[in-house]
Amino acid sequence: MKKSRVRPLRIVIWSVLVTLLIIITCNGWLLTANRARIFPAGTDVPARPVALVLGTAPRVGKWKNLFFEGRMDAAAQLWRSGKVRHLLVSGDNSRRDYDEPTAMRDALIARGVPARAITLDYAGFRTLDSLVRAREVFGVRELIVVTDDWHQPRVLFLAKAAGLDALGVSSADVPWSMSGKTRIREWLSRVKAVADVCVLRTKPKFLGEPVSLPVE
Repeated sequence: MKKSRVRPLRIVIWSVLVTLLIIITCNGWLLTANRARIFPAGTDVPARPVALVLGTAPRVGKWKNLFFEGRMDAAAQLWRSGKVRHLLVSGDNSRRDYDEPTAMRDALIARGVPARAITLDYAGFRTLDSLVRAREVFGVRELIVVTDDWHQPRVLFLAKAAGLDALGVSSADVPWSMSGKTRIREWLSRVKAVADVCVLRTKPKFLGEPVSLPVE
């Protein structure tokens, strides 16, 4: 009876250890691989023709989403400083009542970016989709990606896999009290990204016809 109980316990213990090893290895890889290519907002990042601004919900319940506000601030600052000439805003518009790209465009215009300098990608359902579509649909090869600091290691890993020469500009930090759950979830999202690239060869949900960006 004791032996029959010991074996399942060993399987559980080994399963937990292997899972932890995979999580630690994947996160360690992504966190160190592109560290030198990530710049805080407001620092002297090398200029690129296009910035890809990754979407998120503009509001959380009744409140403004600080992740959204920070990304819009950083993207507008890049354009005003002349570091980029065009903004490609990519987000989820899978439902009629949910439209991240339009909200991003409106927020950027309110920050002084002209509409002609903004192109909307309505099929950025996931980070992987946004990056692959930037290259395959919009013809971008070199770009700056605007998103949060915790998101950047996964973004730059996926960008390289998509054949993009990418730099990351991180938006302003959101306090841990308001971002802790998201940061913890990101540890698992990094593992999923490695699996998507190295094992599953995951493709975007939708590509479509090529679109030329009016980069001035």
